[in-house]
Amino acid sequence: MDTTGTGQRGASIVVVDYGLGNLRSVTRGLERANADVSIVEDPGALDDADGIVLPGVGAFGDGMENAGPFRDALTDAADEGRPLFGICLGMQMLLSSSEEADHEGQGDARGLDLIPGRNVRFTGTVKVPHMGWNELAVTRDHPLVGGVDGEYAYFVHSYYAAPDDPGHVVAETDYGERFPAVVANDAGNVFGTQFHPEKSGATGLRILRNFVDYCADQ
Repeated sequence: MDTTGTGQRGASIVVVDYGLGNLRSVTRGLERANADVSIVEDPGALDDADGIVLPGVGAFGDGMENAGPFRDALTDAADEGRPLFGICLGMQMLLSSSEEADHEGQGDARGLDLIPGRNVRFTGTVKVPHMGWNELAVTRDHPLVGGVDGEYAYFVHSYYAAPDDPGHVVAETDYGERFPAVVANDAGNVFGTQFHPEKSGATGLRILRNFVDYCADQ
């Protein structure tokens, strides 16, 4: 593990291109974290990666439809214990389902179900979508969130993850109500951030470096 905070070189990271990701910003962020990064359109390209990033912007139903060819490869990678990092919509796709598919008339879109749960829409009087900087409160130890408790990250979203098991919440924040900012499965190799680390300044870069180091150590 690199103790200098510069990121450990040598981790091979693939960014999944299924047509709905902020690929360039994510790639630049990972490169700043000293990862060897490839953007891939072929599910077979996931086989040799040290870590996988599933970015995403847009609607849940569209995301799952576009990412359909990657479903088996992503599930296999997760089952093998390889790190899988979902960002924003990509994090929501790690769950089982989303209210957004119902709201947008997209039917019963099925998530990857790697973290059992459902994505739900903000309620009450808060403005939706939620856009802005929010403080992270770490609730569970995980390599991804080392050194970021109490720091701020940038969010843009209308729905958030509601895991079936509260133990899958790694960090929380508040926007009219408490909601998960980071989630992870029991094994810890499948995780996601509701916020955009690539848009979150020093906090986001720290998270990306944590991710690269974690992948290099597996």
